[in-house]
Amino acid sequence: MKAILLLFLVTAIWGTTFPLQKMVLEGVSPFVFNALRFWIATIVAFALGGKQNFKYGIILGLFMAAGYVTQTWGLSLTTASKSGFITSLYIIIVPILSFFFDRERVNRIQLIGFTLAFVGSYFISGGLDGFSMGDFLTLICSVAFAFHVVWITRISRKVSEKELLGWQFAVVAVINSFLGANSSWSVPIQAWMVALYCAVLASILAVFWQLKFQKRVGNNTSALIFVGEPIFAAFFAYFILGETLTRSQSMGAVFLTISLILVSFKPQWISKNLWYTSNAKSSKRRV
Repeated sequence: MKAILLLFLVTAIWGTTFPLQKMVLEGVSPFVFNALRFWIATIVAFALGGKQNFKYGIILGLFMAAGYVTQTWGLSLTTASKSGFITSLYIIIVPILSFFFDRERVNRIQLIGFTLAFVGSYFISGGLDGFSMGDFLTLICSVAFAFHVVWITRISRKVSEKELLGWQFAVVAVINSFLGANSSWSVPIQAWMVALYCAVLASILAVFWQLKFQKRVGNNTSALIFVGEPIFAAFFAYFILGETLTRSQSMGAVFLTISLILVSFKPQWISKNLWYTSNAKSSKRRV
């Protein structure tokens, strides 16, 4: 339960970054912003001390870099709410990758959750007619993050989570610095403040908790928990940016919320009640 609650908190932190970044990205290269954010995270991660695993950090960093490059770039071309919800498509890709790499099967509750999440993500993205270049870039981001989720579980079972922060963030920082080399690096103070917030809370703290607790609940349950990210993104986008959802997008949000709630019923409560029901029927048959 502690792992589930802290992963919920991780999604809330990630949800705040969508409107905050949208607010400061005007006139700022998304690659420059990402570079600043992850250079700060890299410096803090190495400053905290301890051994940093180079090999596994690089692997995770490549997936994370692909995700953040396409997400931030796409965010500059679409709305914060839409970006958050399309990013959530990785929850549909995760169970496929989990079965391929770890033979982790989807149970019935998770299957219902993934189905509702798929329907919800379709409505929230505006359907095929509303699909833009920004949405396409965000879709690529969701694939990259799906690989990142699966490999975090695999690698964090082998290596301490404290060893997987520094080089992972460094890869993202270097790639974004390269892509933003020809852009203006004159960044307003507001963007610096948001980059600092994203580095400390959304990168170091959130990823550390993800590395520590995701392996305890598994890929599929984690993916359903992360459905909360776009819901929080829409919530904070409304209060910070005044963005609202259409009727169709609101319907999609409802489906995603239901799939998020289902993950709370995944632990022993279901199996216990099914066991009780099964035994009650058996007792009646014996009588």
